[in-house]
Amino acid sequence: MLSHDVFFTLKDSSDEAIQRLVSACHRHLRDHEGVEWFSVGGLEPELDREVNDRAFHVALHVTFTDRATHDAYQVAPEHEQFIAENHENWAQVRVFDSIVDGGAGRA
Repeated sequence: MLSHDVFFTLKDSSDEAIQRLVSACHRHLRDHEGVEWFSVGGLEPELDREVNDRAFHVALHVTFTDRATHDAYQVAPEHEQFIAENHENWAQVRVFDSIVDGGAGRA
């Protein structure tokens, strides 16, 4: 499986702007072929340990069946529309892609 983790730092980091981006992720990014896991949400303000990277406002986590489904997602019209509708409020976008195993409960 391929884990695609994206951390968005916003120009407008108001609660409303964060919720707009979270809603846009749900609307455009969750229902793609090959998505095994989808989650998105805002920074947890109470987790403020020295080791926490807090340089983001919204975190998106999508796990795909394989590299091919990830690659198809990257050029899908819904993904392109998400970028077009939201990129103007992005100060920084950090993407972390990794190959992962099935996790707990899987052989």
